[in-house]
Amino acid sequence: MKRDNEKRSLPFFGIGKVLPFMKKFRGLVAAMVACGLLSTGIDLLIPQFQRYALNHFIAKGTLDGLPLFIAVYVVVVFLTGVVNYISCNNAMKVEVGVNRDLRNAAFRHLQTLSFSYFNQNSVGYIHARVISDTSRIGSLVSWSLMDSVWHLSYLIGAVLVMLAVNARLALLVIAILPLLVVLFSVFQTKLIRVNREVRELNSQITSDFNEGITGAKTIKALVIEDKMARDFLKDTGAIRRRSVHAAHLRGLFAATMNMASSLALAVVLWRGGYIAASEVGTFSMFMSYAQGMMEPVRWIIDAISELITTQVNIERFSRLLETTSDVADTPEVIAKYGDAFHPKRENWEPIRGDIEFRDVDFKYPDGDEYVLENFSLKIPFGSNIAIVGETGAGKSTLVNLVCRFFEPTRGQVLIDGRDARERSQLWLHSAIGYVLQTPHLFSGTVRENLLYGNPDATEEEIRRALALVSAQEVVDRMDKGLDSDVGEGGDMLSTGEKQLISFARAILADPRILVLDEATASVDTLTEQKIQSAIETIIKGRTSLVIAHRLSTVRHADLILVVRDGKIIEQGRHEELIAARGHYYNLYTRQYEDEATSSLFSAG
Repeated sequence: MKRDNEKRSLPFFGIGKVLPFMKKFRGLVAAMVACGLLSTGIDLLIPQFQRYALNHFIAKGTLDGLPLFIAVYVVVVFLTGVVNYISCNNAMKVEVGVNRDLRNAAFRHLQTLSFSYFNQNSVGYIHARVISDTSRIGSLVSWSLMDSVWHLSYLIGAVLVMLAVNARLALLVIAILPLLVVLFSVFQTKLIRVNREVRELNSQITSDFNEGITGAKTIKALVIEDKMARDFLKDTGAIRRRSVHAAHLRGLFAATMNMASSLALAVVLWRGGYIAASEVGTFSMFMSYAQGMMEPVRWIIDAISELITTQVNIERFSRLLETTSDVADTPEVIAKYGDAFHPKRENWEPIRGDIEFRDVDFKYPDGDEYVLENFSLKIPFGSNIAIVGETGAGKSTLVNLVCRFFEPTRGQVLIDGRDARERSQLWLHSAIGYVLQTPHLFSGTVRENLLYGNPDATEEEIRRALALVSAQEVVDRMDKGLDSDVGEGGDMLSTGEKQLISFARAILADPRILVLDEATASVDTLTEQKIQSAIETIIKGRTSLVIAHRLSTVRHADLILVVRDGKIIEQGRHEELIAARGHYYNLYTRQYEDEATSSLFSAG
């Protein structure tokens, strides 16, 4: 699968792209930050209690003021618990809220992308961005933010207090910080690169899982469990090697930084002894601050590594949201007709169903050769157009253009005399009924799947649509009838049964343009005959485009387009094409002979 190229950016540059998702949580974040600062103040105050207790109660040997001291200390401890609870509670709300909004934004954006994006990117690749990347970003802007407030403010506060107590000793401790900066600059580039590779390999692992689950039947039928396992072990081995390398770098980084930060404590022990001789409480306080600084410094080490890792997630997620569709409505069209999520149906003109290709050139986004060149064709409303050709000949190209799944490279596709790009995609799609060769049902009941075609359909309309395509028998065999569950992707039904339900769903929408993409390829001969009889009734009063493999089903079409190697090489009615003795004639006679031979053997 082709993937979008990785962009390189400065460290942490992409974090600003997440800020818009935090605006609605700014109240929670502000409270979280305020509580974090208050907690820091309390933690900075604790060593002062220790200093006072040693200098007053221990050094002077008195208990004067002890009850008040204990009472104040208990209040401070209780207050610490309260502010920590508020901080954690707000952090949790921010995390789940941001995760929800990021995933909603990603999912909605995916609905706007054209087919080419999904052709070029695997399910695992997209899944990793929507689930894994957003999870890490949500954690960054909640828990990591809360921790950063406490650790950084504590570090700054401790430095300020130490400077106030003993500036010379404090400066010796602070002198360690430039060493930390140098170490960070050495390691950051390597960590970013390695973590990028790990995330990409993780996407491949997700893709392997998806193929192993969705293709389970095919894997067993082909007896390729060993091959799939070897491929999976190869990918997991690759991610293990890169992850171990990344862990070695992080470990070396952390060990080096920890060694540098530990020098601060050594300096206090070496140069602070003279304080202990005169004032043990002050020395104890200084030691507490110096030791307390170790945790923030260690956190900063981990946070920098985590931030570098999460930067990769932010980059990948941002690229998803910044990906533009090959097929998009103009701002002017959206302003009048709305978009897929905010349609302005009151401005939608009724669709009649006239289609015209006017001087159309077309090549696929990832292709080099033109599939159509200077192609023109008028399809009046009510016409039955058949598109035939061998498997892989490119029969779906015209349908993809009519449905605006792709747009012409040059020229126009007109619907009711107007360029389809002058009106919204949803306006067009709402008037098209599409039955795919490979049927797809959504998780849920039969009724819920049918109502995707027409949410306002009555029980009588549903039953009529089912009966029209011989799908009523399928529903009657199910335990709960229309309210029976179809399973994930319709897996509880056979391919033929799913096709019948899909056909009924399309009919229920009462479309002006009907597209049948080898719609009877997955049903048995008897059911096919019933559907073909129904099709003759259904296509009346509609413009129909029928992609057909069995040529015997399109003999009565108003126009037959013959496709070979992605190009239309013949067009005309059945009788005309047979008389021309061209490619269609060869296809038809060969298929007729095959069917006759098959019938002869079956009869025997």
